[in-house]
Amino acid sequence: MKVSVSFLNSKNIPKDLELLNQTDADYIHVDIMDGKFVKNKTMPFREMRHIGDFTSKRLDVHLMVENPSKYIPLYAELNTEYLTFHVEVEEDILKDLQMIKDYSIRCGLSIKPDTKVSTLLPYLPYLDMILVMSVEPGEGGQEFLVETEEKIQEIRALLDSYHLDTIISVDGGITEETAKMCQDADLLVSGSYILKDSNFQEKISSLR
Repeated sequence: MKVSVSFLNSKNIPKDLELLNQTDADYIHVDIMDGKFVKNKTMPFREMRHIGDFTSKRLDVHLMVENPSKYIPLYAELNTEYLTFHVEVEEDILKDLQMIKDYSIRCGLSIKPDTKVSTLLPYLPYLDMILVMSVEPGEGGQEFLVETEEKIQEIRALLDSYHLDTIISVDGGITEETAKMCQDADLLVSGSYILKDSNFQEKISSLR
């Protein structure tokens, strides 16, 4: 199991990024919120662009925004491996996915807890990742929704039926215990569980 670490709830982002750089975390998960798609808002790009000053790890960027097309060119400038936005947006999703691919970055769609898996069907051939939200997006520290396990299994069966190698990522309330409900996933996103402990590596290892 791969692990992507979110610094959404970090009290000292530069320090935590430097410490995470010394672990075997696979990615740094970057949450971008516009205060519209979700109620909270993250720091602007002029500050986010400095992430690379503190870590050399590849970024897994999650856009929780109304207009992904405004943000894709910005975050494509960084050390980004995956760029994901929500299937619930009202923009032209295929156009936005193609924009990400044009930057030679892997593209993904994220799906909220109440959104039906069938919503993803038109986009499956284009996706490198499906990000399953196991909490309501927009705020760190929430508890894992147990019904997520069934949703992950449904997506895995769907991908297998089409013989697709799209990876499944799960984000929200991920701990050593809830990770057991994500066995059909490929990547776990965890923030508070890892950062609140003094030994980041120990917590990351417990998720694998």
